[in-house]
Amino acid sequence: MPKQTSQQGRRWYVLHTYSGYEENVSRNLKQRIESMDMEDKIFDILIPTETKIKIKSGKRKMTREKIFPGYVLVNMIVTDASWYVVRNTPNVTGFVGSGTTPTPVSEDEIQSLLSRMGTEEPEYKVDMEVGESVKITDGPFKDYEGKISEVDEARGKAKVLVSMFGRETPIELDFLQIKKI
Repeated sequence: MPKQTSQQGRRWYVLHTYSGYEENVSRNLKQRIESMDMEDKIFDILIPTETKIKIKSGKRKMTREKIFPGYVLVNMIVTDASWYVVRNTPNVTGFVGSGTTPTPVSEDEIQSLLSRMGTEEPEYKVDMEVGESVKITDGPFKDYEGKISEVDEARGKAKVLVSMFGRETPIELDFLQIKKI
């Protein structure tokens, strides 16, 4: 009697991997699917990532970061053979689920994850307003304090008036370079 029988058809499942080996697992699994002729049972492999903005030495840099390090999503039909192929892929520690039976991820969760991954330009969520006092946390004016004179949400920038040499000087800064006092 087969251990892995699924009445659910094609669903998304979560694999637990060694952290840092997600791409390795994805590559190995794709090779195993081809070599073991499993294209009709295992369809997609997904490593959830999102775009983040980092500021390093005053320069803004966009990077892709894993949303769930150590996890890989697989779209498949679970049978004994497909379970065996995935489970025995190098660096896979197992399926997420109770016991030996993988638990599928709900379609709503997959859709929300895909929409989160799909945003190419990261959104700026800013709770700063004109007139608020802020402290500069990065760049050549680090540790200076000032007041916000303009907020440009589309570009992720704010103009801050800083008192230098007895006068107010406007400085354009990234939202990531300032924090509320």
